[in-house]
Amino acid sequence: MRKFLKYLFRFLLLLIIAVLVFFFWASSATLSDKEYSKLIINNYDEVLENDSIFSIVTYNIGYLSGMTNNLPILKPKELFDNNLEKVLVETEKLNPDIIAFQEIDYNSKRSYFVNQQNEIAKLGYNYVSQAINWDKSYVPFPYWPTKMHFGKIVSGQSILSKYPLKDHKRIVLERVLNAPFYREALYLERLAQVAKVTLNGKEVVLINVHLEAFDKQTRANQFDTVLELFNEYKKEYPTILLGDFNSLARDEKGIIQKIFLMDDVGNAAFKKENIKNTYDSKNPFKRIDYIFYTKNSIAYISGKVLVEFGESSDHLPVEMKFKLK
Repeated sequence: MRKFLKYLFRFLLLLIIAVLVFFFWASSATLSDKEYSKLIINNYDEVLENDSIFSIVTYNIGYLSGMTNNLPILKPKELFDNNLEKVLVETEKLNPDIIAFQEIDYNSKRSYFVNQQNEIAKLGYNYVSQAINWDKSYVPFPYWPTKMHFGKIVSGQSILSKYPLKDHKRIVLERVLNAPFYREALYLERLAQVAKVTLNGKEVVLINVHLEAFDKQTRANQFDTVLELFNEYKKEYPTILLGDFNSLARDEKGIIQKIFLMDDVGNAAFKKENIKNTYDSKNPFKRIDYIFYTKNSIAYISGKVLVEFGESSDHLPVEMKFKLK
């Protein structure tokens, strides 16, 4: 009996060590900190069709997994290839001046190690700001079966522009305070990505966000931080706040209502009496993606939810056309 307990103790000790080694490896980063926030200048052929009316799009691209996002089902490479091709075709037709992406993969196993940002930038986006919010060697999600685990993830938020970008900032927002340690170690950071774009000689501030999806109080705290940031920039610059807010337009107690009530802030592609939904892309039933702008410095021309992008992501993009006052 003593001999059995001895071997059992050794086995359990080895098992604990193996689990700890795996955990620290899985939660380890694959990039240096300086790679998490950077500006990229390309040299692609570009098409600039006008010099007064500009267009901007926000798109939670869901790493091009379509309606399979986060589901424990096989995601073949063909799915990602087809979705990327669809996004490229529709983006080229739309030809927006600026696109703000959320959940875009740069070099992840789950999307077959394709740098989605760089592939889309080849359409003529010579100015790119990149903010990584997920850099892990292995993520055991979806939880089951294990063959569905994500593996290496490098993902985040990107702003692609046909006009010069500068002063890029990656601002990490509050994390979920009561989350278990293993979730904190393996989960993504929520960001406010800030950059200035030069349009007709004027600097316009862009704030690209992806707020907490699951914890309501954390999302509210993050939104307050973002709103404070927005209010500070809009004192001096034309400012556009856009992204996936994970807050329902029809929820009267939702944090997004705070900005709805601001008279000096516009909301693109949005009418309260006829709200166009952005999620999910197959059967849209809620609005959580928005483009807000400063009315005193930006003249709203038009806006729409871009249903033509189909199920390339589980979200639909939102577009705004505007002029600077």
